Amino acid sequence: MSAVRSRVSPADLLRLGVFGLRTRPGRVVLSALGIAIGIAAMIAVVGISSSSKAKVDQVLDALGTNVLTASKAQGFGETPPLPDTALESVLRQDDVESAAAVGTVADGAVYRNEFIPAPETKGIGVLAAWGDVPKVLGGTFSSGHWIDDAPDAPPQVVLGADAAEALGIDRVDADTRVWIGGQWVQVVGVLEPIQLADDLDNQVFVPRGFAQQLGFDGAPSSVYTRVDPERVEQARDVLAGAIRPGSPQDVGVTRPSDALAAKNATDESFTGLLVGIGGVALLVGGIGVANTMVITVLERRAEVGVRRALGARRRNIRDQFLVESLLLSFLGGVAGVVIGVGVTIAFAVGQGWPIAIPLWAVAGGLGATVVIGGVSGLYPAARAARIPPTSALAAV
Repeated sequence: MSAVRSRVSPADLLRLGVFGLRTRPGRVVLSALGIAIGIAAMIAVVGISSSSKAKVDQVLDALGTNVLTASKAQGFGETPPLPDTALESVLRQDDVESAAAVGTVADGAVYRNEFIPAPETKGIGVLAAWGDVPKVLGGTFSSGHWIDDAPDAPPQVVLGADAAEALGIDRVDADTRVWIGGQWVQVVGVLEPIQLADDLDNQVFVPRGFAQQLGFDGAPSSVYTRVDPERVEQARDVLAGAIRPGSPQDVGVTRPSDALAAKNATDESFTGLLVGIGGVALLVGGIGVANTMVITVLERRAEVGVRRALGARRRNIRDQFLVESLLLSFLGGVAGVVIGVGVTIAFAVGQGWPIAIPLWAVAGGLGATVVIGGVSGLYPAARAARIPPTSALAAV
């Protein structure tokens, strides 16, 4: 008969657990909040990092990873500049789909008007351009179009995104001009930021013919090349020799997308640190749950004594308090997932990123709450099960 009385079904245990939590709502909310903060921190960090990575991947997919940049090699000693035939040499290679080049106009300076003092250049540089640089680099225009590089083309300029902002120009029309080389020059285009070559954003581009009037020496500083996507490494190996057949070591060839990939890798390593911090917060929440359950056991000694006197076994008492601990942690976990997902969505939408929340992060967060709930509730549950009925009833 006693065996029948002491048998408690899972549904009964669940009802007892819910009842135990409902009797102390304030303490339950505060304890669950500790778990929720830890889970939310972990999911938000993983979700935001994943969304950032998805944005980088999206940019790389749009721009392509088959762009190579050739410039003079950096190292000890003086390296000669690229020859003025560099672009023609690159275009002769079989793996090259398109190419363009720029060259630094050392004495070039651009001003909004002729009354600006000469030293106040705002760091804006002038570049001579061969070919369609934005097309090769996947750049776009916020206004206007690219320069006309024909020999008889009139002087004209295209502004990089930062250069346009510094000069106070956001769009072009027939009256948009800048002061350069002692004369007014028509602005024909304004670029959006160039992801694969952000060093060009603070530059002004001019045709080679006009650049020579400004003192350009004719040597390109960089050659941008879009190659066959299936033969990027092979093209990378031959470009230096094509530009300088006798001294390929004087030419450096890089892939701009590598910088974006490296940045993404750095962000991922930093994510590991932040996930660790979220784990610490989760541990603190687990300690809060354990503390709540210990206090609950002390406050409910009389209840435990009555149940033991009515035939409940130790394992029934242990299971009841363990279920309460699991429920408490699970509620915190669900709240943490909701908060973490909400923060990720809000941040990603605000940044214009795609929303990418890994399923493993959500599942892992809820799984972690179950583990923490079980571990946090073991000691209080065992302690409740060991309370003798006589000493518990003495407190009634």
